[in-house]
Amino acid sequence: MTRRIEPDLFDPPFDRVYGSSIFAFSKTRLERFKTAWPEAIIGGTGTENSITVEELIGKEWEHYDYQGYDKFKDSIGFTQRGCRLKCKFCVVPQKEGKPRSVNSIYDIWRGDPWPKKLHLLDNDFFGQPREQWEKRIKEIQDGKFRVTISQGINIRLINTESAEALASIEYRDTKFKERKLYTAWDNLRDEKVFFRGVEKLENAGIPPNHLRVYMLIGFDPTETWERILYRFDAMVDLGIEPYPMVYNNERKDLKQFQRWVVMGLYRAFPWSEYTASFKAEKNPEGIQGEIPLTSAFVTKVEQQ
Repeated sequence: MTRRIEPDLFDPPFDRVYGSSIFAFSKTRLERFKTAWPEAIIGGTGTENSITVEELIGKEWEHYDYQGYDKFKDSIGFTQRGCRLKCKFCVVPQKEGKPRSVNSIYDIWRGDPWPKKLHLLDNDFFGQPREQWEKRIKEIQDGKFRVTISQGINIRLINTESAEALASIEYRDTKFKERKLYTAWDNLRDEKVFFRGVEKLENAGIPPNHLRVYMLIGFDPTETWERILYRFDAMVDLGIEPYPMVYNNERKDLKQFQRWVVMGLYRAFPWSEYTASFKAEKNPEGIQGEIPLTSAFVTKVEQQ
């Protein structure tokens, strides 16, 4: 598997070539791929082709072949597929349909001597029937598994029971180093329901600083910087870790905002000062004595 578009000089002849494109903005790269591999089978949400892996192999693809990935010691898979929600920017309901259970924890774990570290790719863990997710939680507890639910939980639909279930297991980040749960706050309209979910988690024993929240930006055409910064500040004030997800990849200002947040620069520079640094780069003669952003950030961190 590779991200290369054209064949390498030392590539052997292949019987079949597959290509997957996640985003529509990769169209140019996709055309280059088609030129290099005219017989390739292409799919993915960034294409007009709706074919799925399951259709190609003729069965549900819920078990993984780890051959060739010798350094990967964890186990990966789904306990459920589908989603209860129908967000306009998401293709999961279209691709996977309604929520359903597909695997137990022991179906996913590779067994001894592999570590009990599970990457659950579920789009809506609590969307499967209650009796099923309760069984999965008990399997995690009894087996002393550590799990990362990297696709996130639907915080808008969290209730007391599901919050307590999450608090009872060893949830971790994708590197299994920190206590971390992933979720999203996609628009300002969901403010009340989002913070209601945060409160339910906190009441169950999951503090806000255990949350990484993906905040969608650039999708709503009526969105303003005031609204973006309001969401961001509201989360930071509670100790939540925001992670901006840029929908419109052509918006350089949104990409700059994403960088400011993800690199932790917001801890040293307010957004207004950060954007001013870009204006200084475009017109360096207009500002005298400007300290380069990176140097200023390092200096400020060293002083703390």
